[in-house]
Amino acid sequence: MSSALPLSDLLSCHMFVLPTVALPPMDLPDYEPPKSILIIGAGVFGLSTALALTKRPEFNSTSITVLDRSPDPGVFPARDASSIDSSRIIRPDYADPAYAVLASEALAQWRQTDPGSLGGEGRYTESGFILAANAGPLRREDGSHTGIAYVKKSWVNSLALAQKFNRSLNSIQLLGSPRMIAKGSGTGGRFADWGYLNFGSGWADAEASMKWYCDRVVETGRVTFVNGTAESLETDELKRRVTGARLKDGSTLSADLVVVAAGAWTPSLIDMSSQAVATGQVLGYIDLTEEEQQRLEKIPVMLNVSTGLFLIPPRNRVLKVARHAYGYLNPKPSSKPPLGDPRYSKLPPGLVSQPHTHLDNADLSIPPEGEKALRDALRKMIPWPELHDRPFSRTRLCWYTDTATGDWIIDYHPYWQGLFVATGGSGHAFKFLPVMGDNVVDCITGRCPVQFRDKWRWRAEDGVNRCIVTEDGSRGGQAGLILEDELNIVS
Repeated sequence: MSSALPLSDLLSCHMFVLPTVALPPMDLPDYEPPKSILIIGAGVFGLSTALALTKRPEFNSTSITVLDRSPDPGVFPARDASSIDSSRIIRPDYADPAYAVLASEALAQWRQTDPGSLGGEGRYTESGFILAANAGPLRREDGSHTGIAYVKKSWVNSLALAQKFNRSLNSIQLLGSPRMIAKGSGTGGRFADWGYLNFGSGWADAEASMKWYCDRVVETGRVTFVNGTAESLETDELKRRVTGARLKDGSTLSADLVVVAAGAWTPSLIDMSSQAVATGQVLGYIDLTEEEQQRLEKIPVMLNVSTGLFLIPPRNRVLKVARHAYGYLNPKPSSKPPLGDPRYSKLPPGLVSQPHTHLDNADLSIPPEGEKALRDALRKMIPWPELHDRPFSRTRLCWYTDTATGDWIIDYHPYWQGLFVATGGSGHAFKFLPVMGDNVVDCITGRCPVQFRDKWRWRAEDGVNRCIVTEDGSRGGQAGLILEDELNIVS
């Protein structure tokens, strides 16, 4: 496996592949845990942080409250959260070595499939995963990486991971042509030009996994769950401190430390205009016959990062096809201005892209542009005529919190004391569910992993609103689409 490092140079990968990180000596100040913590959001970031806090001795005397906007009493998170879905891809296949290693740590826990573990009772399936792209240059004119560059870097890192964890290199199968991709897919679909099949990746039943995780948090007896929607954050301006949250019903919740982990709803609470934006992604579901289920249930997950289109093996006779794209924006005025940094002079509060889901409108459908893209993906990935025009049994919009680089934001606010932010999942955080909370708590206590200190830090504001577009090489579609405009286009 000595060829892994030279390959990175051949692929213009200006980074060490899977570096061994030596932590430098750190003189950390003594951490004084808060007496109370309020976590806003019961998704991947919020639930995992709550559970991790209950396991740390320094927080034994800290009261922990989780607030979630779920309208259903006792149901966490809300049914329209991005983590509540039939399936999510579980993969260590990353172009960035740091995320590849962290995903491998998470995958080790997903692979624990006894009934009492996260991956048990069908919550995780190791189906294999084809990561592929269309042919083309490795960089765009602006210098950002293309899909094919992302795939080739991921291939290098996957080979290195296989070596590191003593897995056979045959578990990473190169698919160097459309013909080989068609063969590897198990369906005959020639949906990309170049890629590879990682037999050690798979997918998770997202909704069942979140329920399992929520049950573990409840079992600790340490966490109080509250149904309610945070409309704004409460502050003490003289002390430059966030003291809690005001809910839409007018009530307030107070805490020494407020952790905002509200996913795509975070930019509506905190000014993230220079760092993160909510984007809507399209998902479609097709009902299958029992025969079709049996033919497709053993296929690998398939993703073309040049288009963002992907497909996950079916369960219970339902097939999911979706797009990991630049997504739709939904700019609307906020009911309350997001909390900003007063050190930077800004224009009057502008529009904020805000999630619009089936809980807001039960009749909400996806835009025609998105439905056409999903239909095209289905025809290329499963070239079976009997499926090509079959109606979607349902569709939905899944809302990401996108950052420009795809890195998360896990850091204290630079101005407001008592405010910590854990967001920016950028459509790839779910797989890290079993390790996310420990990393967030490490950051809360001042021990952010060295390889992520720059990636996860709060980005300094300059008072300029920016168009946030994730350019890590894994996105497809067209940037800048406005949801309302696309919904009004007649197909």
